[in-house]
Amino acid sequence: MASRAVIVGCGDVGGRLAQRLLARQWQVFGLRRDVARLPAGVIGLAADLRDAACPGQWPSGKLDYLVYCVAASQHDEAGYRQAYVDGLRHVLGWLEQNAQAPRRILFVSSSSVYGQADGEWVDEVSPTQVSGFSGRLMLEAEQSLLTSGFAGTVVRLTGIYGPGRARLVDQVRQGYRVAQQPPLYGNRIHVDDAAGLLEFLLLADQQGTPLEECYIGVDDDPAPLFEVVAWLREYLGVTGWSATESVRRTGSKRCRNARARALGWAPEYASFREGYAAML
Repeated sequence: MASRAVIVGCGDVGGRLAQRLLARQWQVFGLRRDVARLPAGVIGLAADLRDAACPGQWPSGKLDYLVYCVAASQHDEAGYRQAYVDGLRHVLGWLEQNAQAPRRILFVSSSSVYGQADGEWVDEVSPTQVSGFSGRLMLEAEQSLLTSGFAGTVVRLTGIYGPGRARLVDQVRQGYRVAQQPPLYGNRIHVDDAAGLLEFLLLADQQGTPLEECYIGVDDDPAPLFEVVAWLREYLGVTGWSATESVRRTGSKRCRNARARALGWAPEYASFREGYAAML
């Protein structure tokens, strides 16, 4: 029998994951407010995560997997709490209400839980040094899953880029400057690799491979931002510089993907070079 999965927040990353699972003959339910934008073949669950009431079309019977992959519609503390803490609590309540215990729940988190800012290398056992509300609320949501009694794994994705996510490319085209010293290290993962990592973890669990409670989703090359900008300028043929504008970034850390690689995963786009070349 085909596995059944619910993807809560079936948008860009979730939609790409859904298409991969459909290709494997899984039955996939996608929850979002506008189900008309779901990929073909995904069974729509129209719902607003701010509402604690279980959606009337919530699937009955056994669920093998649930992936919580939402994006906050408001980028402030209230919006993050609604999307990640309250929304996850509502979904876990729906599972309990329907006596459903998936084999595993994946919660898509963020590297914002790491506040390291001096170019340090970080991995899944590095201390979380939260400075802002986004990382603090992500940690709160992570813990609510890991202490819920459900089998859960947290996937901390880094800066997602790819089709439709071209802010840095647009800034480079406009000649924005970026400081070289001290180097501002950034972490990236192509959107297809983000979906691929989630698929990889689901398939590993399905095959009985023990999973850790946390994985970082990042490519092989956390590079200084000035190096990325220089490469993009050359690739795009940009020669001019803006007299007033610069690319602004806070924080500087380098995330490792060794744990996911040890499990057998490898990014299709090993660095920003391959990823941006494919995107452009």
